Amino acid sequence: MTDTLSPTHAEAPCRRLSEAPGVPALPIYLDYAATTPVDPRVAQAMLVYMTEKFGNPASTSHGFGHDAAFAVERARKQVATLIGAPARDIVWTSGATESNNLALKGAAHANRQRGRHLVTVATEHKAILDSMRRLESEGFEVSYLQPQPNGLIDPAAFEAALRPDTILASVMMVNNEIGVIQPIADFGRICRAHGVLLHVDAAQAAGKLAIDVDALQVDLMSLSAHKLYGPKGIGALYVRSDRALQLEAQMDGGGHEKGLRSGTLPSHQIVGMGEACALAHADMASESARVKALRARLQAGLAALPGVRFNGDLDQRVPHNLNVSFAGVEAPAALLPGVAVSAGSACNSASAAPSYVLRALGLSDAQARNAMRISLGRYTSVAEIDYLLGQLRQALGQWQSSEVSQA
Repeated sequence: MTDTLSPTHAEAPCRRLSEAPGVPALPIYLDYAATTPVDPRVAQAMLVYMTEKFGNPASTSHGFGHDAAFAVERARKQVATLIGAPARDIVWTSGATESNNLALKGAAHANRQRGRHLVTVATEHKAILDSMRRLESEGFEVSYLQPQPNGLIDPAAFEAALRPDTILASVMMVNNEIGVIQPIADFGRICRAHGVLLHVDAAQAAGKLAIDVDALQVDLMSLSAHKLYGPKGIGALYVRSDRALQLEAQMDGGGHEKGLRSGTLPSHQIVGMGEACALAHADMASESARVKALRARLQAGLAALPGVRFNGDLDQRVPHNLNVSFAGVEAPAALLPGVAVSAGSACNSASAAPSYVLRALGLSDAQARNAMRISLGRYTSVAEIDYLLGQLRQALGQWQSSEVSQA
């Protein structure tokens, strides 16, 4: 899946386009919610397991396999530490999409004798919504909760949706488009009281927020490496073991990962995810404070522009995200040559339809089409924020002038 960017963005060369004082190197990347660059420290750690310690982790009859197996288990601990889980509860997958599929379909199939009702949210990632629709085609019933105008789900409405035959609820911790943080601890408490399993897609939360799966009372949690400066193609699913949680495997093969996910483990990618999680865990507090200051600067600058609407709660959100609509300006991302931002979710960019997430918040089709997601990250600078705001002021001024002249 590709990002929804203008041709100017897509064709922008990765080199400095301006040497003017105070102007940052272009193009500027402000689409960290879509993906992140691999941290050089992560890439260096991975390289060893591609060129030297390249053994199959399952081939433990020799040193090459032993080295790879040791690295895989070390990485498992690093990922587990990031979310406050025991290492034994981490299952390797190809990414959050596969983790979501395994969690939802695996739990539904394994628990269908207890009930066939599932609960989720209308603003979930497509990997959740499409999995739920597949389960509906198999005879399960799904309730799709509508968010409040700020993007958050009321815990009382969540609890009211549960039924005696509800077996699983799935709510993402941080929304990929609008960045709001759902009250997962409340949902965990409610689910535990009702004997319902709780799955959380934490792809946009891990590395940004402190996570403790025990405190949150989460049973299943999906993670992705490429959202936190690790490689693409590797992810993990947390599967709580202390409740004897049953999952039905979705892939047959050699019985890897305790039979839950067969396939030769990509040790170099796993090492990369482990290293990325370790770095995120070590730097989370300082990095969050730095990014929060950048977002405050960005938010103040955007608020001073005409016709700006912020989408999603401005308090209960990660510091890395702002989603804004510009009145009357369709596809505002196209006004920013040299700046990579998203006109919507990168995972839904093939569709020309307005964002279903923004429509669920009550925005009109026009307001949803006029939206732009700006997401900050590890390499975002003050100069880049100021450049973006300057380009927007200039572009909006020119657009308004042309509208007046045509009137």
